[in-house]
Amino acid sequence: MKTDTLTTIYRHNLWANQVLFELCAELTEEQLSTTVQGTYGTIFDTLKHISLAEQGYISRISTGERYQRAEDAPELTFKTMLESIHFTGNGFIEWSHKVGKEDFVTVDWDGTPRDIPKTIILTQVINHATEHRAQIMVTLTQLGIEPPELDAWMYFDIDSEA
Repeated sequence: MKTDTLTTIYRHNLWANQVLFELCAELTEEQLSTTVQGTYGTIFDTLKHISLAEQGYISRISTGERYQRAEDAPELTFKTMLESIHFTGNGFIEWSHKVGKEDFVTVDWDGTPRDIPKTIILTQVINHATEHRAQIMVTLTQLGIEPPELDAWMYFDIDSEA
């Protein structure tokens, strides 16, 4: 399927997240609690981190506001995280075409308000998810589990079959 560059990048991000989250949903509690030195934390904590960070990014891009998860919100489950990454992933695809170089959002940067280009937030989406997916894949490898191939070549093979 032919699409523009931004759509391809964000569709790949959504696909890679989905593949990894679905694989990890099949792991045992013990496996999900595994961490490897140099990574963010346990597999489950890293998946939660990706999911919540993407909620924060889409909130900043779409409303300019910081995402605030309700204190009484239920614990995240694989079902809710998968719903979340689909929502945010599709949002990034949509917003990547709406955000221009003149679009900024004010964020609290270590106690100092700073105007950040929304283009930087969209860039961070890709960098952040890629980094943490790689950390989870390292942890899976240490557990003796073959991690999924999430690179663009695999995505191209899957996408071109659609």
